Amino acid sequence: MPKATASIRRCGRSDVETVYAIIIDAAEAYRDVIPPDCWKEPYMTKDELQSEIDAGVEFWGYEFENKLVAVMGIQLVRDVALIRHAYVRTSGQNRGVGGALLSHLRQKTTRPLLVGTWADASWAIRFYENRGFQLVSSMEKDELLQRYWKISPRQRETSVVLVDQKWLETGKR
Repeated sequence: MPKATASIRRCGRSDVETVYAIIIDAAEAYRDVIPPDCWKEPYMTKDELQSEIDAGVEFWGYEFENKLVAVMGIQLVRDVALIRHAYVRTSGQNRGVGGALLSHLRQKTTRPLLVGTWADASWAIRFYENRGFQLVSSMEKDELLQRYWKISPRQRETSVVLVDQKWLETGKR
């Protein structure tokens, strides 16, 4: 019996529909976590996805048996790299796919990595903490979100930021 194949690759224009489908599927986990005044249907529109790509978010995908099952974006902003839009299809979760993507993206940059997520998404926070990221204080979170992200004040209020070891070592705290 042939062995199942898995790979990580950069997503291109032809993948946008699949990237979108993965985001919509996986975002269901946030439905009851995101404050009701921040949740919308769909979670992200195709135009919003395209705007993120146009703003420099480079998506990478985890492909299993020639089918994308997860995506994670990286965006270079000023002197850091942001992990953006990390989603694994519901059917592929808890199999190490997200960790493999994060590990791959870590190797793609020498810049400090920052991640923002919803404050009540405990599983997402735990995912990054288990991979060496640390939550920053509320004050530092506000400063970082304002400096590196373009999000609404309400989203800023209901989010957290985690930083990697490189950020901690650079003394930028």
